[in-house]
Amino acid sequence: QVQLVESGGGLVQTGASLRLSCAASGRTFSYYDMGWFRQAPGNEREFVARIRWSGSTTYYADSVKGRFTISRDNARNTVYLQMNSLKPEDTAVYYCAADSLYRQGNLASEYNYWGQGTQVTVSS
Repeated sequence: QVQLVESGGGLVQTGASLRLSCAASGRTFSYYDMGWFRQAPGNEREFVARIRWSGSTTYYADSVKGRFTISRDNARNTVYLQMNSLKPEDTAVYYCAADSLYRQGNLASEYNYWGQGTQVTVSS
C-alpha cells in the first residue's frame, strides 16, 4: 500500500505557473505508475496526465498538452505536475493517484490509491 500527499496548489492569475508535488510513502514508490487527475465542482474527476513507473513514458489529456508536464523522482518518492500558462478552466482540485497494476489507463477506476487533493484556482 502507498500513501499519497499532494501539495503546491494555490490561487494564481491567468498565464501563471504552478508546480504540484505528490509525496509517496509506504511501499516502494517506483513500483507504481502515477497519474494526475482533477475535479471541478459539479464535474466528474478527469484525467490530466500519467507517467510510467520508470519515467520512460508520459501521456496527457488534450486540454493540457503542451502546457503541463508530469515528471517523477523515484529517489525522492515524488511525482510532479508542472503547470504553465494556466487558464481559468484549469481551476479544480488536483489529485495524484497510483496504479500498481500497470494498466496505463486514463480512468480514475484504474488507479488503486489516491491523495487527498490540492486546490488550484486560476483567476481571470
